[in-house]
Amino acid sequence: MSNQLIYIIMGVTVGAFLLILIAYLIIRKKMQKSEYKEIQKLQKGTKQKTFSMEILYQRLYITYVKIPFLKRYIFKIRRRLEIINIDDEYNTRKDASKILTKALAILIPIIIISIIITSSNYLLMFIVLIFELFMIDTLIDGFVDKIDDNLLKQQLQFFSEIRHAYHEFNMVEEAIYQVSQDDELDVSRQGEKIYEILISDDPETELEKYYDVAPNSYLKEFAGISYLTKEFGDRKVDGASLYLKNVDNITQELQLEILKRDKLNYVFQSLSFISIAPVVLLEPLKNWAISNFSFVKSWYLGKSGMIVQILILVLTMISYILVRKLKDNGSINMKTRNTENPWQQKLYKNPIIKRFVDLFIPKDGTKERRKLKELMKNAATHLKIEWLYVNRLTYTILVFIVSIFVFAQLHKIAIDYIYTEPSTDYNLISMSDKEEQEAMEITEQDNTFLDRFRGNMDVTKEQLQTAVERSDYYESATEEEIKTAVDRIYEKLQVVNSEYLKWFEILLAFVFAIVGYMAPIWVLYFQAKMRQLEMEDEVMQFQTIILMLMRIERVNVEIILEWLERYANIFKEPISRCVNNYEAGAWEALEEMKEEISYQPLVQIIESLQAAVEKIPIKDAFDELDSERDYYREKRKESNERLISRKAMIGRFIGFAPMVTMFVGYLIIPLVFIGLTSMSSSFSAMSSM
Repeated sequence: MSNQLIYIIMGVTVGAFLLILIAYLIIRKKMQKSEYKEIQKLQKGTKQKTFSMEILYQRLYITYVKIPFLKRYIFKIRRRLEIINIDDEYNTRKDASKILTKALAILIPIIIISIIITSSNYLLMFIVLIFELFMIDTLIDGFVDKIDDNLLKQQLQFFSEIRHAYHEFNMVEEAIYQVSQDDELDVSRQGEKIYEILISDDPETELEKYYDVAPNSYLKEFAGISYLTKEFGDRKVDGASLYLKNVDNITQELQLEILKRDKLNYVFQSLSFISIAPVVLLEPLKNWAISNFSFVKSWYLGKSGMIVQILILVLTMISYILVRKLKDNGSINMKTRNTENPWQQKLYKNPIIKRFVDLFIPKDGTKERRKLKELMKNAATHLKIEWLYVNRLTYTILVFIVSIFVFAQLHKIAIDYIYTEPSTDYNLISMSDKEEQEAMEITEQDNTFLDRFRGNMDVTKEQLQTAVERSDYYESATEEEIKTAVDRIYEKLQVVNSEYLKWFEILLAFVFAIVGYMAPIWVLYFQAKMRQLEMEDEVMQFQTIILMLMRIERVNVEIILEWLERYANIFKEPISRCVNNYEAGAWEALEEMKEEISYQPLVQIIESLQAAVEKIPIKDAFDELDSERDYYREKRKESNERLISRKAMIGRFIGFAPMVTMFVGYLIIPLVFIGLTSMSSSFSAMSSM
């Protein structure tokens, strides 16, 4: 470990200690005030004497809310946790603070290590730090998803206990109330909420409100089935309670979902880290290559090496985003996202920006707008079309500015390398320390001439030779040595004078800006493609819902369609139109939906619904669902396996792409190509001596 690195670590440690000491003194001073003393008197006798993490998290929550950057994340976590912790402010604050604290505890050491590793390369440090800020979203999502997965597992136990309680009380609401008495479980709060809905004066309205905030579709199904059973009564089917049969169906669906999530988590748990590994490995890999193979130093420290570094970082960022979207299992309701007043809306409210953005948005009624809206529906994005174009234009401007900045930095890197590269008149694979010291002396002398003639595009070798001959360093040099020095300095001067922003680089910046403009659309296409993989899973969920409803008395086709709309994701839009048009003509509305949908298994469900509208009872129209229930369950398992297999294959390809590119394009190819070139040049130089 170098002395500089030790000094940096010691400085960071001392600085942190001083900050803690100052914070302690400020808090101690505040604690001496009269209001704090009064609070201490009131707390005396009731205050918990041992250290409490819960109290610490509550205090950290108050601190996070006051910090502008962290405030955004704490509120984002809140929105997702409020659904799980219904009307429980204490637990919501505790869990939100706990998640953000864990994320910061992981991220801050990574940031410190990245700064230490990339301290000699400010451009790389800037790119790495910007990228690591995006990691906090992944960490937060992972912690919240874990809470959501725990809720699903608690539901298994909850539904199992519901069976026993229902046998005892034979009343839906009493069974739910009895099982929901365990305050330690998150699912108990959901059970209490469902119980309050069932005993309310207007349970139907309250149930609709609950559908909007329920953490997952299985609790929605359970709440809906419980309400229908309470309203229309339970009955025996094949000697068993229909309500308990439906609870069993929900449980089986839940088990399949838990297995699917566990397998997805297992497949993707390392891919996210593998995809971002090049961010922290690039600089150590470069240092290792230079220390062991000095002949590649000019490539790694020059412009070519930096270009490859930037390309790998861009590829890493793209892979990281795609892996995140690929893994997304839909946990926690999409409505928890801030769709009311995000930064895009704040920008769009500005009259000047609004007028500019509107120039790019396709006009109403145009084919382009219809295609875009269809793509947004297929991708299930939470963005409005105005927000999408704010994103596109923002990315365009940012990419253009960053591209110009990067090109300027690349020119600076190339010039700096000319000024710092050891100068030799021969090309050896390696140099001794003495040879390197002599080469650096030559470089320092060359730099004096570079500074004198830099920017002079018309300088000639004769002018350089005159300047070299008059210098003290070459006072006693031979004619051959002076000629060699002039050639070397002239070659360096040509490089230095050519390193400026060129017209084709500005053109490239415009090309990259166009890529930035199109990137949000390409992401929507990717999301839509991934959602197509889940069509079969959604239709099989529809079959389970119909199986639960078909034997309940007074359930008709319209009620079934309303349930399907409630749980639909991919096919939500056509089902919603069908529900809206149902009153004008049931068969015609279903026929219109059938024409919109090309997925054959859903078309078969629609045809069965049409038969139930005009010809036969619902239970007869879907009789095959009941008789072949085991077959559909096995088919659902096989469908999940196929879905996971496809996602895993795509995820591995995307996730390993940056790592493979780094080792092949940044290590192996430069070592082989430059090594062979250097060896050939060295042999040529030796043979000519």
